[in-house]
This record gives sequence, structure tokens and C-alpha cells, in this order.
Amino acid sequence: MRVTVDRDLCIGAGMCVLTAPAVFDQDPEEAVVVLLDEQPPESQRPAVEQAVGRCPAAVIQLLP
Repeated sequence: MRVTVDRDLCIGAGMCVLTAPAVFDQDPEEAVVVLLDEQPPESQRPAVEQAVGRCPAAVIQLLP
């Protein structure tokens, strides 16, 4: 599993951080997503899938 984010389109809602804090954080200065782990373990898949679904700007992609 590989995760990508488009920081340029992120609106800083923070849903990803609340849903999958082991994978995502938020830049305190820019208030946009920070990807902590581009290839998180499979155990994080449910949380990442939820983060993808909850992102209001749809900037998170989950790739095989």
C-alpha cells in the first residue's frame, strides 16, 4: 500500500490526522497535511481508507 497527498489542494480540515494519526500530521505553519508514512503497514489500511473517504478536498490517494 502506498499513500500520496496533494498538499497544494489541501484545505487543512484535519480529518486525516484525526482518523489516521500514525500516517498523517498537520503542518503547524501552513495548516496542511503532512504525510508521515508513505508506505504504512497493512494494519493501518482501515484508518487510511477512512481518511481518504473523509477528506473534504479529496487530496489523499491510496495506491496498491
